[in-house]
Amino acid sequence: MTGSVWRDARGRPITFDALMNRAATGRVVLLGERHDRADHHRWQLHVAAALLSRRPVTLGFEMFPATANPVLAEWVMGGLSEDSFLDRSGWAKSWGFAADLYLPIFRFCREMRVPMVGLNVQRDLVRAVGADGWDKAPDTLKEDLTRPLPSSMAYRRFIFELTGGQRPGRKAQSAEDPAFDSFMRAQEVWDRAFATRLARVATADPARLAVGIIGMGHLQFGGGVSWQLTDLGIADSLALIPRDAGEVAVPFAADASMELPGRGDAP
Repeated sequence: MTGSVWRDARGRPITFDALMNRAATGRVVLLGERHDRADHHRWQLHVAAALLSRRPVTLGFEMFPATANPVLAEWVMGGLSEDSFLDRSGWAKSWGFAADLYLPIFRFCREMRVPMVGLNVQRDLVRAVGADGWDKAPDTLKEDLTRPLPSSMAYRRFIFELTGGQRPGRKAQSAEDPAFDSFMRAQEVWDRAFATRLARVATADPARLAVGIIGMGHLQFGGGVSWQLTDLGIADSLALIPRDAGEVAVPFAADASMELPGRGDAP
């Protein structure tokens, strides 16, 4: 993939080595994905390996709740079979996509002793905040999180269009519509959780780069996880995303994007 076309936030070509060298000097790197795309996960593995060649890294995963961290640590240290790892981490319950899509990354972490951490939260918290707001959500569900920073209008508009825009039967008719607030509050809980856990990795060991494996909707156009990281004191995170062959790099959708050589869904 080193010969593939990378472009920076303004759409200008950038070399893979220059981008990786830049990324390795920061504190947090976010690697986007569409969850059902095997080629996206191969791309994430390629970038993670390049970063590891420059600096120690910890990989954080949207796919696991933070409560699964003891199981993730046992997996990395070689203490579980693949079936036991998936069962004890609650994969089937917490994530609706095939494990085969992600197992190459999990095996990489185990083989290279790369620490893994879960970034996600209980869905009950997401539902409670979406319905009634942060203050009314039970404190017992909030774990180690603080109140999410409300999103910028630019990010609200992006999420509104990403989730279907003005589709028939939708209550909210625009990103500005208060009827969209509930959805955004839920989105912001996820963004805050992912940011909080990545920030904790970066702060606990400054020598280690925190790398997030996260859906692209949570990290584009300066919003989502990057937005919450800035509120937590980390303003230099980098969001990197893949794009399909022939797809034009949208300015400022991410800090950089790579055109994949071709669509490939086989694990």
